[in-house]
Amino acid sequence: MVEITASLVKELRDRTGAGMMDCKRALGEVQGDLEQAVDWLRQKGLAAAAKKAGRVTAEGLVGINVQGTVGAVVEVNAETDFVARNDKFQNFVGEVVNLATAYKGDFAGFSESAYGQDTGRTIGEELKHLISLVGENMNFRRAARLEVSSGVVVGYMHGALMPGLGRIGVIVALESKADKQELEALGRQIAMHVAATNPQAVHVSELETSFVEREKKVLSEKARASGKPEAVIEKMIEGGLRKLYEEVVLMEQSFIMAPDSKVKQIIEDHGKKLGAPIELAGFVRFALGEGIDKGEEDFAAEVANLQK
Repeated sequence: MVEITASLVKELRDRTGAGMMDCKRALGEVQGDLEQAVDWLRQKGLAAAAKKAGRVTAEGLVGINVQGTVGAVVEVNAETDFVARNDKFQNFVGEVVNLATAYKGDFAGFSESAYGQDTGRTIGEELKHLISLVGENMNFRRAARLEVSSGVVVGYMHGALMPGLGRIGVIVALESKADKQELEALGRQIAMHVAATNPQAVHVSELETSFVEREKKVLSEKARASGKPEAVIEKMIEGGLRKLYEEVVLMEQSFIMAPDSKVKQIIEDHGKKLGAPIELAGFVRFALGEGIDKGEEDFAAEVANLQK
């Protein structure tokens, strides 16, 4: 029997973009002949992923999953909204977010973890396999996880295509010994608020220093252009920063369901009502395609691409 070396598998993977296990299987089928293995993968549709790798992926799905005190959110992108309605793609995103909920490592290496014992592939390899089946480029973009020792993690999906899958996914973690049912109700309201307002941090202290300094510089230049005394300028800057915090910091925002109260006041009031303090331990908000440069093509280029 011909020995299938790791270097041979790597060379085939580099040439075709197919998954490692698929490359190993192909080489085994053709007794280690590299060229025949390439053809074998092409015949099976497993070498197509590499050809699609340059296409922009700004559509797809965000997935959320909550299991008691643990929750996760992921984003998997595709080229078109049509793929988001594909059962295979939906099943993949659902399975990935389930795996993310149980994952304890650094998410930088998450795509290299096992997708499932039945496939023998990693998450990244399974995605390449899916690309070959569906015919569009796809990309596992990001994942995040929250966990509390006591309390709840609550999820909310805005624009849900089906339970746990949609366009804007939010998870919120509340640390507390209060009644879990009451905490879940509060957590869902906060998650809905986060979906609507897109805060950048829980507390002012968590904002990036560079962001605050940049905003402070803009406020300073604007205030000094007014020609007012330095003491007045300082107050203008302070007032501008306070307004900024009310826009981008969750605890400083007016609660959308009770605009006369800030989020921090709503949480404090609930803690008093339930007889136990409540800490908003964190939140994650993923909006599908945010920050992706979709690029622009002229009509002629678009028509030409259809012929490929």
